[in-house]
Amino acid sequence: MSARVRAPDLRGRGWLNTGGQELTLAGLRGKVVLLDFWTFCCINCLHVLDELRPLEERYGDVLVVIGVHSPKFEHERDPDALAAAVERYGVRHPVVDDADMHLWQQYAAKAWPTLAVIDPAGYLVASMAGEGHAEGLSRLLDDLINEHDAAGTLHRGDGPYVPPDPPDTLLRFPGKAIELPSGNLLVSDSARHSLAEITPDGATVVRRIGSGERGAPFSEPQGLCLLPSEVAAIAGYDVVVADTVNHRLRGVALATGEVTTVAGSGRPWRSAPAEGRTDSGGERSGWGEAGQDSRTADLSSPWDVVWFDGRVIVAMAGIHQLWWFDPVAGTAGVYAGTTVESLRDGALPDVWMAQPSGLAVSGNRLWIVDSETSALRWIRDGTLHTAVGQGLFDFGHVDGPGGKALFQHPLGVAAAPDGSVLVADTYNGAVRRYDPDTDAVSTVQAELAEPSDVLVTGDGDVIVVESGAHRLTRLAPSAVSTVAGQRHRVERPPATVPPGAMTLEVIFTPAPGQKLDDTYGPSTRLEVSAAPPELLAEGAGVTTDLSRRLVIDPRVPRGVLQVVAQAATCDADVEHAACHLTRQDWGVPVVVSPGAAARLPLILRGVDPAK
Repeated sequence: MSARVRAPDLRGRGWLNTGGQELTLAGLRGKVVLLDFWTFCCINCLHVLDELRPLEERYGDVLVVIGVHSPKFEHERDPDALAAAVERYGVRHPVVDDADMHLWQQYAAKAWPTLAVIDPAGYLVASMAGEGHAEGLSRLLDDLINEHDAAGTLHRGDGPYVPPDPPDTLLRFPGKAIELPSGNLLVSDSARHSLAEITPDGATVVRRIGSGERGAPFSEPQGLCLLPSEVAAIAGYDVVVADTVNHRLRGVALATGEVTTVAGSGRPWRSAPAEGRTDSGGERSGWGEAGQDSRTADLSSPWDVVWFDGRVIVAMAGIHQLWWFDPVAGTAGVYAGTTVESLRDGALPDVWMAQPSGLAVSGNRLWIVDSETSALRWIRDGTLHTAVGQGLFDFGHVDGPGGKALFQHPLGVAAAPDGSVLVADTYNGAVRRYDPDTDAVSTVQAELAEPSDVLVTGDGDVIVVESGAHRLTRLAPSAVSTVAGQRHRVERPPATVPPGAMTLEVIFTPAPGQKLDDTYGPSTRLEVSAAPPELLAEGAGVTTDLSRRLVIDPRVPRGVLQVVAQAATCDADVEHAACHLTRQDWGVPVVVSPGAAARLPLILRGVDPAK
């Protein structure tokens, strides 16, 4: 590195996984410290948690990972909710509660997730946004270990992680539930990495399916779909499970409890393979109705599954799309969405979604809750519509007309017999009702603990998966109230941009030992759009240059720049070089201000922090 920048010290509202101890960089001197800026709503942040697990195990005597929780949603500022999330997602390193975004600003983070590496001498040596950095981090850690081992500044030994006491409840952070033909309920017991078949009263576990250990065969499973009997007879299994963290779909035979892999290679989807790149560096890879062998497809955090229009539709939360899966043909493909994280309606190939997490069917409509835009959306006749939801940064608990109502990170949805839709409004701790006939939202029940799904049984009972309370709760569906509530916007500090011309620059440096690869066309790609679109007078679109001249319309005071950047690299100076694709999506809130700097830098991968 050409400059040495002392890392800002750690400060937060509180600490988790340290036995009550407050950590300082001075106290960690001699260790490599990796700060992981995350927020527990963010699917990309959850991906990074899984990418870091092998590094924590491999470098456990020299590496200290510290999660810096910088919240997006209001609910995520609740320290009890953060503590629950740390347990829910199996975070086995210290976490500092950055509720006021102090560390976020000190380290100049602009996206969730962001990683910052601090060397054993206390200097910031790298910063990188997004996921997919495990290999580059491993190379960097090897370099730092060798350098500081030789200098005598590396201290080996145990880190500061202190595990919490193990819990004892019937379920642990259950995700989704379905009703079985027997009348029993099948629940994804997500934090116990298994499925639980439970009696209709929700009180007794009849049996468990899965080992209960992370990864074998389940890892934080979520959505469940009971196949039509005629399809199940051909496929050889009855239930499709969204095995979220394993990036797979599993099939479960109810008679035996046998679990098989029916879709997913186990590799998380990053982008199209290099040979699929277009001349402009795009990622159109020929997917469509033909699809591909489902077992070789790379999936990304499938969160829910439902039977619709003769196949299984998958909420692919990790890449902001819906996919389809044909259990008879054994094929899968993209159903809706472009992978851009935002809210845009229209024909299915071109829509934008943001972490779809719940699915339900009512007649010829497919209902979707899009958690990051706090939206309720629906598909009919090949077109996506939004019933409730205003964008990535607007949320709250407000009833009334659909165009003005607000949710906060909903994860579940169910169709009621009367044609209305029930929404598990997770971060508001409520079940909400949307009536398509009147375009009205009301509150059915509040003061629930992170409801993650709603199930309407064949008898018309409403069962809520109350994930934060580790239980199933029956509701009285007639108890409806109206909540005026509050409107919130994400308090992430916006970037200031000038009216008129400016430069957007995505800074990319290949990981150690890699170089840009243009074997299959241009190695980089940059896509820029805005919400509202009028914010950009010039500069929207796709190019292969990571620097772009933008023109900001002075008549639009604020908005969000949507930026998608990717770069193809390969190993340098080796006989059998492996190729890699780095990609990151940013939704950058901006405020137009005369005199603001005319350059907006975004970091795609580890670079010199002084540049």
